[in-house]
Amino acid sequence: MTSELTHALNTVDTVDRAAATPDHPQPFRELGLKDDEYQRIREILGRRPTDAELAMYSVMWSEHCSYKSSKVHLRYFGETTTDDMRKTMLAGIGENAGVVDIGDGWAATFKVESHNHPSYIEPYQGAATGVGGIVRDIMAMGARPVAVMDQLRFGAPDAPDTRRVVDGVVRGIGGYGNSLGLPNIGGETVFDASYGGNPLVNALCVGVLRKEDLHLAFASGTGNKIILFGARTGLDGIGGVSVLASETFGGDESGAAGRKKLPSVQVGDPFMEKVLIECCLELYAGGLVVGIQDLGGAGLSCATSELASAGDGGMRIELDAVPLRAANMTPAEILSSESQERMCAVVTPENVEKFMAVCRKWEVLATVIGEVTDGDRLQITWHGETVVDVPPRTVAHEGPVYERPVQRPEAQDALNADTTAKLPRPSTGEELKATLLALVGSPHLCSRAFITEQYDRYVRGNTVLAEDADGGLLRVDETTGRGIAISTDASGRYTALDPYTGAQLALAEAYRNVAVTGATPVAVTNCLNFGSPEDPGVMWQFSQAVRGLADGAAALGIPVTGGNVSFYNQTGTTAVLPTPVVGVLGVIDDVKRRIPTGFGDEPGETLMLLGDTRDEFDGSIWAQVTADHLGGLPPRVDLAREKLLAEVLTAASRDGLVSAAHDLSEGGLIQAVVESALRGEAGCRIVLPESADPFVALFSESAGRVLVAVPRTEESRFRAMCEARGLPATRIGVVDQASEVIEVQGLFTVTLEDLRSTSESVLPRLFG
Repeated sequence: MTSELTHALNTVDTVDRAAATPDHPQPFRELGLKDDEYQRIREILGRRPTDAELAMYSVMWSEHCSYKSSKVHLRYFGETTTDDMRKTMLAGIGENAGVVDIGDGWAATFKVESHNHPSYIEPYQGAATGVGGIVRDIMAMGARPVAVMDQLRFGAPDAPDTRRVVDGVVRGIGGYGNSLGLPNIGGETVFDASYGGNPLVNALCVGVLRKEDLHLAFASGTGNKIILFGARTGLDGIGGVSVLASETFGGDESGAAGRKKLPSVQVGDPFMEKVLIECCLELYAGGLVVGIQDLGGAGLSCATSELASAGDGGMRIELDAVPLRAANMTPAEILSSESQERMCAVVTPENVEKFMAVCRKWEVLATVIGEVTDGDRLQITWHGETVVDVPPRTVAHEGPVYERPVQRPEAQDALNADTTAKLPRPSTGEELKATLLALVGSPHLCSRAFITEQYDRYVRGNTVLAEDADGGLLRVDETTGRGIAISTDASGRYTALDPYTGAQLALAEAYRNVAVTGATPVAVTNCLNFGSPEDPGVMWQFSQAVRGLADGAAALGIPVTGGNVSFYNQTGTTAVLPTPVVGVLGVIDDVKRRIPTGFGDEPGETLMLLGDTRDEFDGSIWAQVTADHLGGLPPRVDLAREKLLAEVLTAASRDGLVSAAHDLSEGGLIQAVVESALRGEAGCRIVLPESADPFVALFSESAGRVLVAVPRTEESRFRAMCEARGLPATRIGVVDQASEVIEVQGLFTVTLEDLRSTSESVLPRLFG
């Protein structure tokens, strides 16, 4: 099957003739290049580019690889990162993944990336190879991958095509991750009509390593060999980053247009990746690698140009040495292929045979394809003929930089003025109970067990917490009990209302979800999913979200270690909700003191609400479920309060003052109570403050709040600690282990069985 990019490459020799007649179709445009970009390539080279060179520039200058529309805004992360924030950061923005020191000689590396468009065209392979790609990014840092997470956004649950996408994506994530033996310890699944023609599939991986084992991507040392190892190179994935990931969907990709784009979707082999992981770890342990780069987006074009660009010399590659799995591939196709499960290493000549021996042991195909030279050129030959001769930095790091027009949308004022104040609110006990059941029984707040049970959460035996979708906790060092916590969060609804605040709310929630495990948040990663950068309104959303996230991280005192930008997430002129996914990594010195989510560890635990509750319902799940409403302003964010909450929870964890904790977010207090009660299989009685409006108290989505269960013997100590630190702590109820109901005193009672059956039946009914 021939992809759009392959077709363009096969006709690229007509470029000069076409250029002479501007109305004639320009083949370089089919590669995703603009007219001025093609002219710039000609100026760099002083001649017409070969088809292989044009292929390299087109994929490396694509939006997905070059960040040409986002660079001017992403610089703000560096400007707001202080020296204190950098102290624990071993690798940051610009590397394959961020790496931070987590103590005792250990480091953790983590990153989240998108595989959105491929997951709509071919959901299973799109999602599976998204997992494979992010795992290899972690491998390339010298780490052992230890867990994955996912952030999923699908169209309306009852839309005709949603079932196809959900089924394929979930099976793809489970099929690849489970086969690798990596636990999936958390994430989110969100449904909204805006994602109907453009789902978001963001995959996160976290790895651990000894600090001295850190590896970076660079080619250094004249005469050192370039070794390609892993799977053979085929025709799958050609044009993934340029034709597929860096353009807007036209609206018919589920039909003929989608089938046309299928070759741009990679095909994964998790069993090949599993042995590749072990092979890499043995190579690292043997000191056999100078520099290393995974082959993901842009394939060999990326690996060779980035290694050479980051090194201190040039590079010569013999492309005909690359092992192929398809006949008659052209040099341009070999360079552009995004075939999976491949790595590229720089190895000293004296270590080549040792390197090869390790690969043979693991039955991993390895081939010397070139060497580091003392020049400043990347030269690639094909059967003795030079097909690429370029300055590598112009390919990898000196691509176009655009300052796209930025303009606040005209409709933003009307959106912000359309608040929930006009919506009728429940007031009686029966109305409040019906509202609770409606929310719990909606696709927006129902149990995700139908999805998460398709993933292995406990493989490898180091998972300490993976109780719900909010976050997870892993043991790193079995001797000391040191561990790491991870959470990822996002709200497209809040970000649509106010991109600056929406990004900070995502950061605050992820930070809080790490803190409720008892861990201390230490670092941030992100995946910024937006519509077309050619839309000034989208660029306004993006620029505001970046500034919000950077300012938020600075306020919390933790660095943004890296991330990913995914533009063109729209079908026709309809963009997805702006969705900045934020991941936070935390450290805990002893996983034995972790705080679970479920009630019931201690008889008669006291339930306390930490933080302040305000009348904040704009953008809420209540407004979405009961009125299909989106408008107004999101909840206020108080990052100083978030930091204080984390400090209190860490101290409470160390002193054994808290037996369970759950953050408050979508659905408010009552949703947190329901999830903790169901998790612990223990009922409770909730007593709201006399002065409180029951609806606001139960359903408000004010940020900066946590529900905790405190042993009766520790209530006075815990209260005193909160008072000393100035953190509001309100007693709102008690856990009753013998009860099978949640009672909101004076208003309503609902059984755990009704809540469980209502919540757990939704997704199987829709997608089972």
